[in-house]
Amino acid sequence: MGKAKVMDFISDALQPFFQEEGYVLYHQEFVKEGRDWYLRIFFEKAPETEDGEPGLVSTDDCEKVSRYLSSKLDEADPIEQNYYLEVSSPGMDRTLWTAQHYNRYVGQLVDVSLYQAVEGKKNWTGTLKEYAAKTADQAGYVILEGEQGKVLTLPLDQISRTKLTVVF
Repeated sequence: MGKAKVMDFISDALQPFFQEEGYVLYHQEFVKEGRDWYLRIFFEKAPETEDGEPGLVSTDDCEKVSRYLSSKLDEADPIEQNYYLEVSSPGMDRTLWTAQHYNRYVGQLVDVSLYQAVEGKKNWTGTLKEYAAKTADQAGYVILEGEQGKVLTLPLDQISRTKLTVVF
């Protein structure tokens, strides 16, 4: 089964279980690192409060999801090669992968890594002010307000990774 079909299988397998348990799939990936393959599942508890913030994921939650998904994977055996299954929360310093993630965290402090330097820097930290997805008429971008109020417009195709900044 190809990677896209594996991802579809995982989403389909987790959807009813997550709905029943009150979890939300944040991100999934099936990647090769060195000689090894990894199937990574990142999930949250569904928001229960008025502010819409998800609840904290415990190790018991991770174990529950891992056992459930392992049984579904063993049953259907959709992955030909050996792999490691990793199940976790996205973490406090979560990576933003989708438009939904970016839009959810507008106003938050983020770390942005670029493929090529902008104004001599490949790494920027600032407040995420705006996200615009790529359309037929325009390239996608994020607007970041950095140090001393400096505003940067960064093209999405130049961003290698955006993560929430953890401030203590």
